[in-house]
Amino acid sequence: MSVKFNLYGTEGCHLCEYALALCLSAMPAAEVREVDIIDDDKLVEQYRVHIPVLERLSDQKKLFWPFEQKQILELL
Repeated sequence: MSVKFNLYGTEGCHLCEYALALCLSAMPAAEVREVDIIDDDKLVEQYRVHIPVLERLSDQKKLFWPFEQKQILELL
């Protein structure tokens, strides 16, 4: 199984932890990769006030917080 989604967030972000739990209830763990935006200045600039953000890698479609499990399932 390969990574199909990136979940952008950062350590210590309780909303990011909640978003990850939603993702893991909707898809296998191997399909979602956590990306810490703090490691990349471009990502910090792009997502700083929007995290968590879930991105489908096949077409770069993104869900910006707040999102629910229903929206994740629609993105699958």
